[in-house]
Amino acid sequence: MTENSSIFIKSLSLIVSFNNDLMEIIGLSLYVSLTALFFAALIGFPLGSLLATKKFPGSKILGIFINAFMGLPPVVVGLVVYMILSRAGPLGILGLLYTPEAMIIAQCILIFPILTALSRQTVEEMNNEYDELFCSLRLSLGQRIKTLLWESRIGLLTVLLAGFGRAIAEVGAVMIVGGNIEHSTRTMTTSIQMEISKGNLELAMALGIILLALSLGVNFLMHMIKTHYQKTQGGYRDE
Repeated sequence: MTENSSIFIKSLSLIVSFNNDLMEIIGLSLYVSLTALFFAALIGFPLGSLLATKKFPGSKILGIFINAFMGLPPVVVGLVVYMILSRAGPLGILGLLYTPEAMIIAQCILIFPILTALSRQTVEEMNNEYDELFCSLRLSLGQRIKTLLWESRIGLLTVLLAGFGRAIAEVGAVMIVGGNIEHSTRTMTTSIQMEISKGNLELAMALGIILLALSLGVNFLMHMIKTHYQKTQGGYRDE
């Protein structure tokens, strides 16, 4: 048996045995990413819907900025959040630096532009389709947005999955603001980086397998949702 095969088997053993350290790291990663996803969607979906349905002074500029921020470098976000939450920063008094809350803030900032821009595109397509109907019913802006969000729920679910995939794979920003502290702020991505540097390849491999499984699972769900949506819209279209 080769050394690599031995490492792989030991990593599978850690997963099957529900190793405490492994489960703790996975649990924290899911908590941080899902919480960040919730708050980013809570703000991003209504804003994206507003931009898709209402033209107001500065809406075009705001849309350009949101699209630009989709490519924000994670380390830059981490640096900005670090400066805000550090003792010398405006929110230093809250003592959030090197806590899961700081990591949630960083991830939320990273995925917020993605959720906003993609939800805007999804809702805009639906709004163009139903615009005449909405006008005939004389719906208010709030009623229109609420209806569009509901009618776009399948597309928005894929947007959520894309945001989750982006959040769970993040390493740069959470490393800066979380500090990778054992039993406190250690996520899957930061742990993999650290365990490799320590030579603990079994745990790093186990975390890598879980992270890969989550990534594949998210992409599989997106594919299933897209397939279901195409069926409900009248069948498949040749790509």
